[in-house]
Amino acid sequence: MTTTLRRSRILGMGSYVPERVVTNDDLKEWYDTNHEWIVERTGIVERRWIAEEGGETNSDLAVHAAKAALEDAGVDKDEIDMVIYATMTPDHAFPGTGVFFQRKMGFSKPIPCLDIRQQCTAFVYAMSIADQFIRTGMYDKILVVGAEIHSTGIDRRPEGRDVGVLFGDGAGVAVLGVSDDPDVGLMSSHLYADGKDAEILWIEAESCSNHPRISHEDIDEGRVFPKMEGRKVFKNAVTRLPQAMMAGMQENKLTLDDVDMVIPHQANLRINEFVAKSIGLPPEKIHNTIHKFGNTTAGSIPMCMVDALQEGKIKRGDLVCMLAFGAGLTWGSVFLRY
Repeated sequence: MTTTLRRSRILGMGSYVPERVVTNDDLKEWYDTNHEWIVERTGIVERRWIAEEGGETNSDLAVHAAKAALEDAGVDKDEIDMVIYATMTPDHAFPGTGVFFQRKMGFSKPIPCLDIRQQCTAFVYAMSIADQFIRTGMYDKILVVGAEIHSTGIDRRPEGRDVGVLFGDGAGVAVLGVSDDPDVGLMSSHLYADGKDAEILWIEAESCSNHPRISHEDIDEGRVFPKMEGRKVFKNAVTRLPQAMMAGMQENKLTLDDVDMVIPHQANLRINEFVAKSIGLPPEKIHNTIHKFGNTTAGSIPMCMVDALQEGKIKRGDLVCMLAFGAGLTWGSVFLRY
């Protein structure tokens, strides 16, 4: 183990979504809604869900994305020293999903797996954590995973409409390693949390304070499903996101002209458009995928970045800002030279 600080960089990325496409019109089966209503309020056209008969797990999605990321990086799986797994929809309550992912990947050594749950900000947190391990010399190559299966936890009763139309399933993975160029890699990360308004976006049950932790009444009254106070979430998001971006720009002495691409969390297209307009960011410098994937929480930023890479909007040497806001409330940014 060395003590010399190093810089980490993204060696490769991969993503995966289930085959099943669920359009806005498909949601009429459960909700009083239509395509125009959903697009106007969220920007979402369709999302991917796992097959109705189930069986596919969060870690299954992550394995597909990880294999693509390793191939992109030109890295063998047995070179990986650690897994940081970000999700709010784990395979099981415990143990963490990271070990199921580890088992399915078939790593040749018992590498550590760290599970984190900062919801929509989780991938930004995970990137920052991985960066610290690499900078200090403890590990050389880390898989950073963001994966979610929301479709099996959505309230499909009529009253679940406002939240139920938002979420999709998917996974994204980054391979982080040591940069061989001092000018390329993660530059800074900026992480924040404020629990004063935690209940404006949450799932009330199950709770360790209840006996039992989850009851038939909890299910019948919908306390097991996500609830959101949309206006408050919107107001917080459009305030906090610019702050997180400005923090990174100030620390790295950047202007908007220096930033080549912003990869924001994909919660609501209107939030991202509002933020871009408020800070004067040109539309061509922000990439969105919510129209085809919906909100995939921890998976949204890596999935969005892979999509931007595939479309040629990001190339090696570009300066990228990952930007996120989510439940908790949590928010943050990562600035990197790709």
